[in-house]
Amino acid sequence: MELAHSLLLNEEALTQVTDSKKPVFVFKWLRFLDKILVSANKADVREKQKRLVEQLTNLLLDAPGPPTRRLLARNMAAIYTVGDTFTVFQTLDRCNDIIRSKDDSPSFLPTKLAAVACVGALYENLGRMLGSTFADTVNNLLKAVKNAESQGRSEIMLSLEKVLAGLGGAAASCHRDIYKIARSCLSDRSMAVRCAAAKCLLELQKEAVFLWTTELENVATVCFKALEGSTYDVRVAVSQLLGTVLATAVGPKQAAVMRPNMRRVSVDEALELLALGFLRGGSGFLRSGGDMLKGGTTINRDVRVGVTQAYVVFVSTLGGTWLERHFPQFLSHVLELVAQPRAAPTHVEAVYSRRCVSFVLHATAGALLGEKAQVAAALEICHAIGKQMKAVDAAVSDSNTEARVGTTDVSASQHVLVCALRELGCLLHSLSTSAAPLVQDPHNGVLETLLSILVHPSASARLAATWCLRSLAVALPAQLVPLLSSCSERLDTLRASPDAVTGFSCAIAALLGGVQQCPLGIPHTWGKKVMSIAEDLLRTASQSSRLSQQRTQAGWLLLGALMTLGPMVVRYHLPKMLLLWRNVFPRSPKELESERSRGDAFTWQVTLEGRAGALCAMRSFVAHCRELLTEDVMRRLMIPIECALLMMTQMPAVIKMHGNHLKASVAMVRLRLYDILALLPPSTYEGSFNSLLRELVAEFTLTDNPSNTTTSLLRSFCHYDDSVLLGSWLKETDHKFIEDQLQPNSASGSGALEHDPSSIYLRAPEGEAVPGPLPLGVAVIDASVALFGVVFPHVSFKHRLQMLEHFAECIKQAKGSRQQAVQLNIFTAVLSALKGLAENKSPMGPEEVRRAALALVLVALDHSSPLVRCAAGEALGRMAQAVDESAFITRMAQTSFDKLKVARDVVSRTGHSLALGCLHRYVGGIGCGHHVKTSVSILLALAQDSTSPEVQTWALHSLALIVDSSGPMYRAYVEATLSLSLSLLLTVPPSHMEVHQCLGRCLASLITTLGPELQGVSGLISAARASCQDACAILQAHTGALVRAQAIACLQQLHMFAPRHVNLAGLVPELCAHLYSSHLLLRRAAVACLRQLAQREAAEVCEHAAGLPVGANGAAPSGMENSLEGVLFSMLDRETDRKLCLDIRDTIGHMLSSLAVDKLAHWLYLCKEVLTASTESGGVPPIEPTQPDEGDKSEVTDDDTMFAVSGRRDERGSAIIAPRWATRVFAVECLCRVVALCAQGDPAHFDPVLAKERCFEDETVDFLVLHLPELIRMAFMAATDQSEQLRAAGLHALQDIILRFATVPEPDFPGHLLLEQYQANVGAALRPAFSSDTPPDITAKACQVCSAWIGSGVVSDLGDLRRVHQLLVSALARVNAGRATPGRLYSDGSDTMQRLAVLAAWARVYIAAMKGQVDETMGESTFVPLVEDDNGWVNEDSVPPQPPPPSSLLSLVVPEVPRLSGLWLAALRDHALLTLPLEFASQLPSEGGAFYSPETMEAARVHYRSCWAPLLHAAALWLHTAGFDNTDTKSPDESGELGTPP
Repeated sequence: MELAHSLLLNEEALTQVTDSKKPVFVFKWLRFLDKILVSANKADVREKQKRLVEQLTNLLLDAPGPPTRRLLARNMAAIYTVGDTFTVFQTLDRCNDIIRSKDDSPSFLPTKLAAVACVGALYENLGRMLGSTFADTVNNLLKAVKNAESQGRSEIMLSLEKVLAGLGGAAASCHRDIYKIARSCLSDRSMAVRCAAAKCLLELQKEAVFLWTTELENVATVCFKALEGSTYDVRVAVSQLLGTVLATAVGPKQAAVMRPNMRRVSVDEALELLALGFLRGGSGFLRSGGDMLKGGTTINRDVRVGVTQAYVVFVSTLGGTWLERHFPQFLSHVLELVAQPRAAPTHVEAVYSRRCVSFVLHATAGALLGEKAQVAAALEICHAIGKQMKAVDAAVSDSNTEARVGTTDVSASQHVLVCALRELGCLLHSLSTSAAPLVQDPHNGVLETLLSILVHPSASARLAATWCLRSLAVALPAQLVPLLSSCSERLDTLRASPDAVTGFSCAIAALLGGVQQCPLGIPHTWGKKVMSIAEDLLRTASQSSRLSQQRTQAGWLLLGALMTLGPMVVRYHLPKMLLLWRNVFPRSPKELESERSRGDAFTWQVTLEGRAGALCAMRSFVAHCRELLTEDVMRRLMIPIECALLMMTQMPAVIKMHGNHLKASVAMVRLRLYDILALLPPSTYEGSFNSLLRELVAEFTLTDNPSNTTTSLLRSFCHYDDSVLLGSWLKETDHKFIEDQLQPNSASGSGALEHDPSSIYLRAPEGEAVPGPLPLGVAVIDASVALFGVVFPHVSFKHRLQMLEHFAECIKQAKGSRQQAVQLNIFTAVLSALKGLAENKSPMGPEEVRRAALALVLVALDHSSPLVRCAAGEALGRMAQAVDESAFITRMAQTSFDKLKVARDVVSRTGHSLALGCLHRYVGGIGCGHHVKTSVSILLALAQDSTSPEVQTWALHSLALIVDSSGPMYRAYVEATLSLSLSLLLTVPPSHMEVHQCLGRCLASLITTLGPELQGVSGLISAARASCQDACAILQAHTGALVRAQAIACLQQLHMFAPRHVNLAGLVPELCAHLYSSHLLLRRAAVACLRQLAQREAAEVCEHAAGLPVGANGAAPSGMENSLEGVLFSMLDRETDRKLCLDIRDTIGHMLSSLAVDKLAHWLYLCKEVLTASTESGGVPPIEPTQPDEGDKSEVTDDDTMFAVSGRRDERGSAIIAPRWATRVFAVECLCRVVALCAQGDPAHFDPVLAKERCFEDETVDFLVLHLPELIRMAFMAATDQSEQLRAAGLHALQDIILRFATVPEPDFPGHLLLEQYQANVGAALRPAFSSDTPPDITAKACQVCSAWIGSGVVSDLGDLRRVHQLLVSALARVNAGRATPGRLYSDGSDTMQRLAVLAAWARVYIAAMKGQVDETMGESTFVPLVEDDNGWVNEDSVPPQPPPPSSLLSLVVPEVPRLSGLWLAALRDHALLTLPLEFASQLPSEGGAFYSPETMEAARVHYRSCWAPLLHAAALWLHTAGFDNTDTKSPDESGELGTPP
């Protein structure tokens, strides 16, 4: 097309094309025209305008498909925009005539839709120029809606949206008519129509004042009705409408356009409207009256989730500044939602409501506020928690203990507290050490408030408080030990209170679990303390029946948490643990039999709790201390486990004897037993397989379970690529946290801490802020399914056959919904078993086993549930993989072939088409190669079944699986598949999103199959490549985010294999626009594509992105968001998705590596912007460097006031959100990479004279040395920040700068070095790191910087050096204090790290001083450190010992050398012992070494390894100077210099 040099369609060429390819030919021409009209000569357009319009009109009458009509409409509007408008009214009349046509035949529908699209495009582009005709056009469209089918209604709504956008306020006379029709369409049965109507109303509200004044309540009502039974896309569109309308109603825009007699909507009224929808929802909610508080009818979850999203849109539209001002009011309102009885009629609904409220809080306070505002928000949440606790205290003060839990206020408060505590924990975790002022200020009372909740009557509130305390401790590791101390003291003081015992023991357990996230750890003595507390609780449990259950649970919970501290701590307590585990279970089967007849219901309750706790502690031990699992330990562990297995068989009789209330406790024991067995080798309990399998099978076949509970694992056992069939792609959206509750047969949205208290000491699952263990009923089935998969490969073939036959019988006997529940559980278990077979490379079994399994699967392929069909297809594929015999595979494939040839129902066609795809996926092209032709021909035929989009979806998905698995073997079918894909893309309505998504998957697979061939120039390859490009263009133009994300992935594949054929000039701007998309999938895809592009073509990407920055919601960019790199940096602050953040960092890294040296000023400015930006402060005045050797020296206190800041706000007057600490740390890392890249390049980067000469010759060049003040300034700012992570990064950057620039001379002051003028800045940056409350890792890093600065020789004046030298002296004093330091907050390993870092720093300084001394003594001769030379070891007489001159560096070091020498030798002695081979481990000192204790031996090895070299060098120098006669044989500990070890 591009070579035709003509705007007109080549009609002669079109006639020569076959009918099947004509739509593709037309589409390509329209694409060409769309690109060329923008830059075409106006005269050329006008010359051919008449003919062009005729051609487009003829195409309009030729029933164009959806993508073609969109392009046709755009081109028609573009022609009149570029050319003359004389005939535009004729074209408009022609379109209106087509719309009025009475022809309702399906063949004429595409023409009508194209006419509607043309009308919308014309009005959108020409706007008020067509104003005289708009009334007739709008009326025509509104009349057409009444008789149109769903595609027509959707297209008309989208067209009206464009009409409104083009005309603006000029269409005011038709606003109410459009509103009436759009309102009715908002509750249409077609979801595509609902989405289009929501978009139309969203455009209408920009000009129609009545929408957010007099009609506000009606708009809310119709929105709630639209959310009933909605899909995800509808919820997003309707929530966007509702939130925006309400935000407009209360926003500043309202006052400017409202008439004086109109009543202004208050914030409270707007929030109350949302609350009505959240609590009531659906039609008629405003007439509910007193029903609101009674909880009469079921809450519609679709409505609640949609309103939850509307809350977020409402606040996001008003902005972070509004939220900051109104946060107390907003917080109070949102928390009040879960306090309503209607929000929590059942426990599950309460959990769902809590998740919704937590989502609202986190998506607003967690995303829209800067760090300082978040600190204020956290304090406000803390105050709200305090008010709730006061209300609870008042409610229970006059009640006895038994009546407390039944109090209405108490039950309502628990949900409020859970939501508030969750968000407080999230804020603290994200703020990390930046939250220190919040906790350190005693007036805030944060810690006391949190600790007070640990005695709340509700378990859910107590557990939420414990997780919040854990988040606080992980964010502020210095608070970990004080919190442990406080909780253990209160546990001891309040040991008579059941709630206190439970609450404080849970808090200790949660804090211990948080230690694994704190690199600095806690003192090892806490292991002994916790063990003592747990033993005491277990020992005293039987002393008071009122406390027995709580103390038993608490004791075992603490022991389980203790295991998370790892083998180095646990190995000292293992004998006691083994004894406790043995004693909690009967010693023999006889004793087990006898205890069944003893005891009452309460005794059994306590016993079962104890045994469940013991098994839970075992699981924790096996998971965290595998190194300690020796054969002897395993043998001793199996004794209580086998007893527990035997006990399970007796539990039905116990329950029958003592009542059903024991069922939950028994279920918990089973859960713990299954969990521990899943972690152990199956060979260890092989003798118990029979009884265990009976329990497992009974569990997931619901034999003794009257409810239809289903497992939550099915989606995870199915392949990730099947997400389009299962709907699990919703987990890839921003709303996954609340969308989970709407997924059928999935309990993933009902997780809560109270379901399993042991989760408080485990890590939260990836992507989750707080663990959400599932309800006990679901968790037990999940555990049984997982264990079944572990055991099945080790079971005999005979038992496999019996189980498979039993499964078929169970499914046959169950009826209705129970049958589906049983079938889902069984297929999940079968998938688990087949996965286990594959992992163990075990055979499936003989023919009988295969036949039974195949019969089970084939029946399910025709099941009405898509979940069951999907599971059956997956099982068939895994079965083929396990059997791995061509005859068996052929039989399975032939069965599906035969079925598909005769089947006409949707269920059979979808199930068996997926079966073909799964067979190919798991057997591969080689195993299924001879079936490819038949499979492809059948699936291509099914994909053309336009009567059933579901059949098309499943067939195309299976086709994509075959393309993926066949590889080069599929090459013969590529052209046919491409042709069909392109044809379907041009004809399938856009509302069939799944079909388009599967077409995108097919296209990506085809591109991979063609691979590097796509670079070829042959006719076939060129045609295939052009088809791929056209298909990508169609997918890109789709309205669905999923489809557009797939289009980007296809283009990314195309760029990988044929980079020259991807138009970056068009792709990059589109990717940049997607960076601000509201869809996570699109943002992910865009960044992933940019990452790949930046690896090879970073400069070109930046060039195409330049001039295209777009702020959020289309606003002008501010601050650093004026370049692609700046936009990516700002995304790091907004995004929480881990994968997306990693891709953003990689993209910036690739761009930096390619461009930083050439665009030095730009990248340094970017880093500076990130570091200096602040919520309330911005620009930092330039550094005023001190002049060396002139005037009075600056006082020490001047260092701390070196920098001042001034306020900064954007042009709209709202505060600019500061980059968060993690982004600033990354900016410092980028700064270090820039310095490293310059060091590898031009020497002028570190030569000021040469740099200035080069700049004089060429003004475009830039060098790092010219930016030294900025480098120092950025390093200083980072090193003195409140965030500990940023301080560490800043110190590292400062050290890097010192080492790189240490020898660079100052050109204006001969005899001086360039860095000399920044000595005050260096001192000021280092001083805070040596304060008493600084963590050891920061001090250790600062010691390295000190030694680098002193040893660099930059400062020659001892008076200046003393300022930094004194810091090292103070650190050395801490080393001398030794391990006897009271009140230690961190582990002994951290103490070792700090002390060795101090000694290593002194060693480096001593080495530098000695080198300088020798240089002075021996003139210009090079000093060789004391190693072997040509004549052997350097003789001590070769350098005569002399006292150091007063002005030398050595004079500062000499006073400390007597102490240092002994410490160096002691550290070297420790290192020598720790490097001994393992066989000498028994010879190591039992009390540890000079700087390590036995418990921290493993952790200490790393620190010794990093420090031994300078220590050895310094010790050798000292021994050479002082002689071996002066060494003291006593260790520093013995001489009292290190204090006494504990």
